[in-house]
Amino acid sequence: MSRIGNNPVAIPEGVTIDVKDNVITVKGKLGELTQEFSGVEIKVEDANATVSRLTEKKEHKAKHGLYRSLIANMVEGVSKGWTKELELVGVGYRASNQGQKLDLALGFSHNIVLDIAPEVKVETISEKGKNPIVKLTSHDKQLVGQVAAKIRGFRKPEPYKGKGIKFIGEQIRRKAGKSA
Repeated sequence: MSRIGNNPVAIPEGVTIDVKDNVITVKGKLGELTQEFSGVEIKVEDANATVSRLTEKKEHKAKHGLYRSLIANMVEGVSKGWTKELELVGVGYRASNQGQKLDLALGFSHNIVLDIAPEVKVETISEKGKNPIVKLTSHDKQLVGQVAAKIRGFRKPEPYKGKGIKFIGEQIRRKAGKSA
């Protein structure tokens, strides 16, 4: 029994769900997302979408909760949107953007210039005395997470001083270092 899969997905006003030939399309004020599915049946009635599995096979049981979560993320994305914030911790670490080009100074010999996908809005916040913040916003949760992980991968937080790129709210495991 899938506890997550059995919960219905509430559809807010202004969001429409269309199911055709194993492809679900969710449209809202922020955009449109599509997802292929198999092994489950999706019904849209009133203001709810329900996901039910076709058989009791292990594969279908596994997909039951997965597709329910994906649909819930799509509905929230096209209605509210998803945001990830990254903090650059370190002396001389800077971030700036011109449109969809993100320029990161992370202590390497050259700056890293990254082209961000057009679906993701990028914003950099630099205040004096505070660490620079890169804010990513989009209607696609998977895409925001992928872009954020790529940026974080340039300089992962290290455990001794905590320098690097970290998600806001992330706890870094710290080590003591050498005891003299």
